[in-house]
Amino acid sequence: MLKRMLEESEEREQMPVAIRERLRSLEGARGSIVVVGSMNADYTVAAKHLPAPGETVSGGSLKILPGGKGSNQASAAARLGAQVCMLGAVGEDDNANFLLRKLDEAGVDTAEILHEEGVSGTTIITVDPEGKNTIVYSPGSNAKVSAGYVQSHQDVISEAKVLGLCLESPLATVIAAAQTGHEAGVTVLLNDSPFIDELPHELIEAVDILLVSQHEVAQLLGMPDEDVSTIDWFDAVSRFEDYGFDRVVVTLGASGSIVIENGNWHRVSAVQVKSVDATGCIDSFMGTVLAGLAAGYTLLQSAQMGSYVSAYAATKLGAQSAYGSATEVINYFSDGK
Repeated sequence: MLKRMLEESEEREQMPVAIRERLRSLEGARGSIVVVGSMNADYTVAAKHLPAPGETVSGGSLKILPGGKGSNQASAAARLGAQVCMLGAVGEDDNANFLLRKLDEAGVDTAEILHEEGVSGTTIITVDPEGKNTIVYSPGSNAKVSAGYVQSHQDVISEAKVLGLCLESPLATVIAAAQTGHEAGVTVLLNDSPFIDELPHELIEAVDILLVSQHEVAQLLGMPDEDVSTIDWFDAVSRFEDYGFDRVVVTLGASGSIVIENGNWHRVSAVQVKSVDATGCIDSFMGTVLAGLAAGYTLLQSAQMGSYVSAYAATKLGAQSAYGSATEVINYFSDGK
């Protein structure tokens, strides 16, 4: 989740003991995770401001960093100590080796990843001094991950406790993965990103938990894109249920997140840090939720951990390159500044 910049604060927010203990317990937790999704090389440049249409701005040195929503989520969960298997595809370029090496370093099982002809997925990212960014996505090999490939890994998915999905893979593939997990009794968590406002009925039926942003809620449910302080969350709960979801996480940027479950909603406060780069923060949040659910924690407890993990990610440049282990995150919010 995106974290706002503290203007003059010299003190870091201290992590509550309960959240610290939950994070520590993720190391070696028994439940496993499968992520079906994208892997991208992120071509990242820092600039004084984000370019307007037709504008050229000068930037700093080009950095090539590991990314892709699926890969980010898998990496974040694995760095926290969860058992994670990644399903997806890379190309036959230098970026493929780079992306696989970074996943291996994070502790992700990459044995089942496809190698397809052509280039791997890429993104072009511009980051401003406040951590805001613009992103252009080119799917490359991610577009070649088929429903048949997912179905051929039914045994891998069925053995997991939680399945993580996003929409940077072909929609038919995402539906096949969700249905495979659902039929096996696996908890299926879908990040509706890149956003689709009319999700297919068969996908809705197979998904247990939806993760969306505040602005995506407005489009999905036909609500005004308002300031978070004015949203009627009881109305949102009802609308989500009518749409087909009774378990939802809504990320609210600097205002934290909302967790909807059992007909109720709960606010999770944002953790304030000096933001360097917001790229991949929501993915680190989702990866933490996946890890928490796999370890047996509730959706609310998992989101509370995710608030700290994503805040830590915002303090560094890049997505996966900014993610920390449970110990690193705990220490950052325990030592002060």
